[in-house]
Amino acid sequence: MGPYQIQSPAVLAPMAGITDQPFRRLCKQYGAGMVTAEMLTSDIKLWNSRKSQQRLIDKDEAEPRAVQIAGAEPTMLAQAAQACVEHGAQIVDINMGCPAKKVCNKAAGSALLRDEMLVADILHQVVAAVDVPVTLKIRTGWSPEERNGLRIARIAEDAGIQALTVHGRSRACRFKGNVEYDTIATIAQAISIPVIANGDINDARKAKQVLDYTQAAAIMVGRGAQGRPWIFRDINHYLAGHGEAPAAELSDIQQTITLHLEALHQYYGDYLGLRIARKHMGWYLQTLSEDTQRAAFDWSGLRQTFNRLEDSQQQQHYVEQLFDDLIKTKEEQAA
Repeated sequence: MGPYQIQSPAVLAPMAGITDQPFRRLCKQYGAGMVTAEMLTSDIKLWNSRKSQQRLIDKDEAEPRAVQIAGAEPTMLAQAAQACVEHGAQIVDINMGCPAKKVCNKAAGSALLRDEMLVADILHQVVAAVDVPVTLKIRTGWSPEERNGLRIARIAEDAGIQALTVHGRSRACRFKGNVEYDTIATIAQAISIPVIANGDINDARKAKQVLDYTQAAAIMVGRGAQGRPWIFRDINHYLAGHGEAPAAELSDIQQTITLHLEALHQYYGDYLGLRIARKHMGWYLQTLSEDTQRAAFDWSGLRQTFNRLEDSQQQQHYVEQLFDDLIKTKEEQAA
């Protein structure tokens, strides 16, 4: 991707409200080949808010430092790309895949797929504005009946886009229904730039199946990493031909959660850190509940209890107590 070599074919999707700095660093430690910061608006006048400031890239982060921008006006997107580079971005990704109404209602995100001339204008202007690789994320089209992903891909290649991520649903599908990988495979065969396949990749076997079927250069994991950042370790292990990785030990999961909560509290401060920790803890609890040997635990009640905690030390103590109970139960079952 430009001058950067991505060491692992499993990369983390940018997700608003999720892939903040603490979570990106955690996924990178578990072997994600690349991580991308949360989506930023192309209107740089709005970057002065605390929320936007926390979404900006940090020059201390692992390379390549990638950011994603969204908007519908070519000049504003070009200026936003330049501002991102000034803040330390080494790769700029343009979002044309988000299906959220608040984004599409502004004719941004996946709404842009309906206007191929505007897409071309945006891509040419952004690529010309910066001297770092520019990448693009799209969907297969606006709807199953308007699937123009291949035409958009060719426009992107012609504009100088360095890599293309394709989510295997149309905008109309949002995140419902099955992902179709045929369009991704067609695009990967038709263009020469790297194609990254995205959509419902939730485990290592699925990652390999999608890579084999689409012949994409890499796969992008989004929701599959929520509450399970070690999915990147599992995928890398499987793709290296070593079979399925051993299940994460409870002690390792405890350490991961403890360090994650600590990073959230430090990065956001007490008020926001506590609330964002609740969201991530909900995903961790969901992951833990999927082990049938833990069926006796009241996972809904555990989540409600955690969400009522109003102190960072209480949250950490809760995790310690929870894992004491989980480990004790596991030992009793093994006896």
